[in-house]
Amino acid sequence: MEKIKEALAKAKQYAKHKAPSEPVAEHLHKISSNKTNNFIDTENELGNIAYQNTKVVKLDTRHLEKNRIVAHIKNNAVTSVFDSLRTQVLQKMEENNWRTLAIISPTPGSGKTLTSINLAISIAQQPNKTAMLVDFDLRRPRIANYLGIHTEKSLNDFLAGKAELGEIMVNPGIPRLVVLPTQRPVSRSAETLSSNVVANLIRDLKDRYKSRVVIFDLPPMLNSDDAMVILPQIDCVLMVVSNGMSTETEIEQTLHHVPQENLLGVILNRSDTPEKSYYY
Repeated sequence: MEKIKEALAKAKQYAKHKAPSEPVAEHLHKISSNKTNNFIDTENELGNIAYQNTKVVKLDTRHLEKNRIVAHIKNNAVTSVFDSLRTQVLQKMEENNWRTLAIISPTPGSGKTLTSINLAISIAQQPNKTAMLVDFDLRRPRIANYLGIHTEKSLNDFLAGKAELGEIMVNPGIPRLVVLPTQRPVSRSAETLSSNVVANLIRDLKDRYKSRVVIFDLPPMLNSDDAMVILPQIDCVLMVVSNGMSTETEIEQTLHHVPQENLLGVILNRSDTPEKSYYY
């Protein structure tokens, strides 16, 4: 644990190279275990959102709870953790006019996908924001499974040129939130992520609505070059580190691949601090 804390401290030192108005927002928290208009604007992009082409699915709350998807719960101490993280993230993104956010981790098992989902739900609950969650972990996509989403077409089909963007968007019954799920692993994922198709997709998702925050769940940094390929196209980065899952060296190696001016902060997950609940 001490080594991880030392590595996190080094991440914080990255901020010293920035202007005083751009501190690293290191965030440690505790929680329990083809352009298609995807919604119609009757007043404005945040007015009366009506999903026309986007498939709307109703999520199973028991399935969400089992998978530790908690940000939709109201008046709950656990939810407030992600709300606090949301506020810090949005403040920093608005300060820099950023709209796209990558969630990364050094190695598997750090909790980056759960963080991505819960943060996206929390952002969608802000009345002046919409959120889009994109599963770009093409080697091991998990967002659809965590949410319990099963669709005929997904990002796999879009990347293969077999579906339009509007056909793969899913609203999980939460207003102002749209998910782009990936149902199956993609072969030659790094090459796919470096393609013009993906570059155009990122640009479209980013530019369509000023209120939209796009969150990309990326593969672990040190398992492949997938994340390194896509990071230059995304505005900012949030790193998730899990106690006991990543070494100090792995954390330092990951930080080496992240532009210091784009690092929002580091989340420590599963601390060994005595708690009744999970720790983020």
